[in-house]
Amino acid sequence: MVAYTTAPGDMEMGLEERTVVLVEKKSSTGRIWKVSGVLLIVALCLGSVLLFAWSWKGRPETMTQSGQTEALIEKDAAEKTDPHYTLRRISSKAKAAIHLEGSYDEDNAESLKDQLEWRNGQGQAFAQGGFRLVNNKIVIPQTGLYFVYSQASFRVSCSDGDEERAGKRLTPLSHRIWRYSDSIGTKASLMSAVRSACQNTAQEDSYRAGQGWYNAIYLGAVFQLNKGDTLWTETNQPSELDTDEGKTFFGVFAL
Repeated sequence: MVAYTTAPGDMEMGLEERTVVLVEKKSSTGRIWKVSGVLLIVALCLGSVLLFAWSWKGRPETMTQSGQTEALIEKDAAEKTDPHYTLRRISSKAKAAIHLEGSYDEDNAESLKDQLEWRNGQGQAFAQGGFRLVNNKIVIPQTGLYFVYSQASFRVSCSDGDEERAGKRLTPLSHRIWRYSDSIGTKASLMSAVRSACQNTAQEDSYRAGQGWYNAIYLGAVFQLNKGDTLWTETNQPSELDTDEGKTFFGVFAL
């Protein structure tokens, strides 16, 4: 029988082979890590590209929305600087209302039986929501709560030297608002006030200088009124009224 023995060379050869195998395994592991690193870098680059593309795609929409917002702000600012903006806004939300300016013409006093004449469409006067001015009276459009108001401004010349006008020192000036309703069947006084002219002795020098006596009677309160009710005023000294724009007026508005 032939016996085989392991020569040193064989042992060295085996060691070398084993060493080679070990080196081969080490090389495979390193290659895997390198491949994994490359894939990770590629994934990160791809993610960055996708993120950049997504953000760039959303940017025009954001810019468009921002541009629209700026345009709306500019439009709103332009509207608010428009002098008609406030008037349009109020008129769109306003309820029924009427505001009349007063006037008095002595030459035409007989036709109104010595009454103050109310006019619509003059100065700041207007009517909306169904209000009408008929025969110098305001006609209520619907049943409900209303704020009724009126002001009569007086300008009386007080003079001690003129005997004809001396009696005006004792003449009271009155302003009243009347109402007629079918439910009542007769006229009724809503509000009234009285002022005494030329009674302030502290202003005697002013009276003598011809500056006269100036005062106003203002009336205003809330009332429950019915559809078809009529309102009008009565002033006992219309010739002494100051009917410049904004001084003598009469109005009603719904609540």
